[in-house]
Amino acid sequence: MSAYWPQLEIITFFLLRIVVGILFIPHGAQKLFGAFGGAQGDGKALPLMSQMGLAGFLEFFGGLLILLGLFTRPAGFVLAGEMAVAYFMVHQRQALWPIQNKGEMAVLFCFAFLLFFAFGAGPWSLDALIWAH
Repeated sequence: MSAYWPQLEIITFFLLRIVVGILFIPHGAQKLFGAFGGAQGDGKALPLMSQMGLAGFLEFFGGLLILLGLFTRPAGFVLAGEMAVAYFMVHQRQALWPIQNKGEMAVLFCFAFLLFFAFGAGPWSLDALIWAH
């Protein structure tokens, strides 16, 4: 254990990464597989070769990478960008404040993914296991 990662920080960062991954994967599953009623509430998957299909791919597989702590920095970078795009293309057009435009989740996910981009997955991750020095 390094001085940079005291035990309490290791545990809480690990739990944050797990919870964010678990909460993000279903968004992709809705779009890719029609799970949880589907993205449009009709139980159908969206076309993969569409903007929403690409979003579903990123959300499902990117969320899985975050959950596992594998390629966390690049996944965090891409997913933060996706959430920024989602916020400004979908939510911000409706109203200025996230509380009004229902964009709180996009903003929170965006900044959580920026955190994973900046710090990586932490010591309890596949990244740490694979690329340990």
